[in-house]
Amino acid sequence: MDHVDVLVIGAGVVGLSVAASVANEERGVLVLERHDSFGQESSSRNSEVIHASIYYPPDSLKGKLCLEGNERMYKLCSAHEIAFRNCGKLIVAVTKEEESRLPALLKTAQENGAKGVRLIGADEISELEPKVRALSALYCPSSGVVDSHGLMKHFARQALSGGAQIVYRHAVTALEKIGGGFLITAKQDGGEESRLHARVVVNCAGLGSGEIAAMAGLDVDSLHYRIHYRKGSYFRVMRGLEALPSMLIYPVPPLDHTVGIHTCPDLWGGMRLGPYDAWSERLDYSVDPNLHGLFFDSCKPFLPSLEMDDIAPDMCGFQAKRYGPGEPTRDFVIRHEADRGFEGLINLIGIESPGLTASPAIGPFVARLVAEALG
Repeated sequence: MDHVDVLVIGAGVVGLSVAASVANEERGVLVLERHDSFGQESSSRNSEVIHASIYYPPDSLKGKLCLEGNERMYKLCSAHEIAFRNCGKLIVAVTKEEESRLPALLKTAQENGAKGVRLIGADEISELEPKVRALSALYCPSSGVVDSHGLMKHFARQALSGGAQIVYRHAVTALEKIGGGFLITAKQDGGEESRLHARVVVNCAGLGSGEIAAMAGLDVDSLHYRIHYRKGSYFRVMRGLEALPSMLIYPVPPLDHTVGIHTCPDLWGGMRLGPYDAWSERLDYSVDPNLHGLFFDSCKPFLPSLEMDDIAPDMCGFQAKRYGPGEPTRDFVIRHEADRGFEGLINLIGIESPGLTASPAIGPFVARLVAEALG
């Protein structure tokens, strides 16, 4: 039976950041991923936005790690030639009612420490982004977009150079607490089961993180560790790109715990709109073409040049939520479960948005917990 010091479950952007941060010559670090490559779920199916820490409650892990991740992201991308663009973001109000909600957003952003965020009027909106129509907006200069694949590739290279191993097509099927660590059973895709012993297990399984916590023996319902799927659908702008803005343009957030359908300029000259969020009981990656009118009606008020024929269904992704329909939002969980009788188990549960932005900060945060757990 193989023995490792640290097992990281999941090779999404967060798992790879953790592996890159914990790997060194003195530790045996193994990453297990159930798919045949890294980042096959939420990490590669999102808006690729570098967030500024606008929406999250002050003193939350989401707020703190988003702000730190934003700062680290730009330095990391610049140092390692990872494609990015600091394009800035406008959160636009097109009605008086929406305009009345901007000061509260500004207050949250300021309490989180988001840099340079300020309210601007219609004239300055026209100067910054003449292709947008709005009464006023929250201007977020530190927002941008990043090549999520390039970022994950960097973290994977860094983990491997530190001595970590990444094994694909292996799903964890059992996790048992034993003396001095955990006994893990993993099944190879289409193959046999194997077992290994790990002193520390870091659960970065994303959409499957609740299942891993339950395998270990934690009560996922009382702890709000059960994962609920929130599907985000995107439409691609197929034509008329020359008449659309280069900045990120967001609506004032709806009152349903989402950020609303917004523009997603990519790094290659393209544009998506989305996501449209809806609860789902299963992982269905099809995009409903009947959402066409909803996408158009949502974006037309602030994108006056947009036409119905400009957009078509593109792709979708899922966020791992710690809450379901009608429940209050909940923060990230990044926690060593020693006080619950699971010494050596570090859970990362509900790492939804802004998980991509926060990933450069999450790795070092978890590395400190791993160092403490290893003693």
